[in-house]
Amino acid sequence: MNGNDKKTTGGGMFLIEDVSFQGVFTPEDFTGEHKDIAKAIEDFIKGEIISRGEEIETVNNELSRELMRKAGELGFLGIDIPEKYGGMELDKISSAIVAEKFGYGAGSFAVTEFNHTGIGTLPVALFGTEEQKEKYLPGLSSGRLIGAFGLTEPEVGSDALNPLTVATLAEDGRYYLLNGSKQFITNAGFADIIFTYAKVDGKFFTAFIVEQNWEGVSLDEEEEKMGMHGTSTRAYHFDNVRVPVENALGEAGKGHVVALNALNMGRYKVGAACIGSAKAAFSEAVKYAKQRIQFGRPICEFGLIKEKISQMAIRLFASESMMYRTGGLIQAKLEGLDMGSDSAGVRTAEALEDYLIECSINKIYGSETEDYVVDEEVQIFGGYGYIHGNHPELAYRNARINRIWEGTNEINRLVIVNTLIRRATKGTFDLMQAFGRVCEEIEKHEPTRSDEPERLDAQERLIQMAKKITLFVLGTAYLRHGKDLREEQELIGIISDMIMEIYAIESALLRSQKMLNGKKPERAAIPVKMTKVLFHDSLQRIGLLATRALEAMEEGESLERHLTTMRRLVLSPPLNTVALRRDIAHEMIRYGRYSF
Repeated sequence: MNGNDKKTTGGGMFLIEDVSFQGVFTPEDFTGEHKDIAKAIEDFIKGEIISRGEEIETVNNELSRELMRKAGELGFLGIDIPEKYGGMELDKISSAIVAEKFGYGAGSFAVTEFNHTGIGTLPVALFGTEEQKEKYLPGLSSGRLIGAFGLTEPEVGSDALNPLTVATLAEDGRYYLLNGSKQFITNAGFADIIFTYAKVDGKFFTAFIVEQNWEGVSLDEEEEKMGMHGTSTRAYHFDNVRVPVENALGEAGKGHVVALNALNMGRYKVGAACIGSAKAAFSEAVKYAKQRIQFGRPICEFGLIKEKISQMAIRLFASESMMYRTGGLIQAKLEGLDMGSDSAGVRTAEALEDYLIECSINKIYGSETEDYVVDEEVQIFGGYGYIHGNHPELAYRNARINRIWEGTNEINRLVIVNTLIRRATKGTFDLMQAFGRVCEEIEKHEPTRSDEPERLDAQERLIQMAKKITLFVLGTAYLRHGKDLREEQELIGIISDMIMEIYAIESALLRSQKMLNGKKPERAAIPVKMTKVLFHDSLQRIGLLATRALEAMEEGESLERHLTTMRRLVLSPPLNTVALRRDIAHEMIRYGRYSF
């Protein structure tokens, strides 16, 4: 952790605990090893992928397998795998760097890579027996074997833990007969290993390792997709596939533990890849804006284009800050763990489960930031952005899937609040104590009325106020609905959005504070401005969301009293965001890219 404070905060606890910038990991903390990995991937992408052009965006399973072997030889597929099984056994920061760099420049191949290294490898890496790990991990790490993850079914969709696929134990007890279908499976066209899920005897949801060449495994034709045309996406059919009992993965009836923990890391990696893609789109947009002449000057000199550039940069700063903050939290949880030990996989899964709220936040915020940035890239390019063969058109199509897979963003919004409800019920997240404290304080809390230009004191006070508002709304919802709150999906969506805003603005604040207190405080000038604008805009959204939530739960005098309090508290100090956005845009235009 580069000498940082090793004290860790449990998942979701940022809502009720004060967080110090000293204990937060940021990109400014990258080690020499982190930078070397980033450079090696950039070189690989320049040498092996960018030169292929359109070929990367066309399904070619032989090419995909060739590139995966080369990536494996360089160690990129084994970042999360222990050395004893042929992996590199690096930290979760390195894992995010790999995903981000592939997202930046590898096009459709990025999906092939992060599906393999995430949900196409982690099930056995985390939950496999020693025999299973020895059999499969060296091949998955080297790229000799390609992994796929078969969870989604044609008739089931997001209700993935209630599959129609069944596994029946044979009379001799030596194997299961697997029957059913899985849909939308990435890498299926050339995979060797399928991590799939079925109900044993129609009851016990269980994970299995299936080899694709086994008798009874068949594939549909390639799907014709909106984007990611270079990835293989097919459906599997299992017809009395004989799966040896030793290929059951984890405990019978505990397949959800395997699936959800693999998805947690997968969501984190999707968020990282989205940030890489968004950075690439941003760079292309800025470059074009500097070159495109209209009315006698580059369009980057026009105010409305500057506003777009600044807003894209602010979203990127927040997304990047929260992603590496999350990676640092997970890694700190694993500090001192022998990754080659028998308990390493389970301990890693526990860390991922602890921070599943943060992983879901990163997936949602990262994919929606990418969508925002690529949409604005199209707009800056104008008509040229809509034409096939130009970067914006491809980026726009490829981005859309990221809000759907690894759990739709709607499902992930439910995960955020439902996890807090479950932890509150178990007593591991003391919501009602925090709610009681907030109820006493919120009426007395005074709005922040001033903001010093080069300091973040006002933002420190504003984050505390924003947390109080969010806890008040969450506590009110829990008090009114209890465990039944999970049925109030519209309300959950509102509260999840408030929680995400908190994590985003706090992550940006902590990173900016750390930069201000670092060796080069002058580097913090633009991040401080980005943080101020982010807070100003976010507080307005939090206020609006809080109003919507309270109007859905209360009425009469109680509602009016609480709305009056909310309106008073969400007022942020006067801020010339137009001038700040211009300064931010000028910095990005000067560099010609995202500069942090």
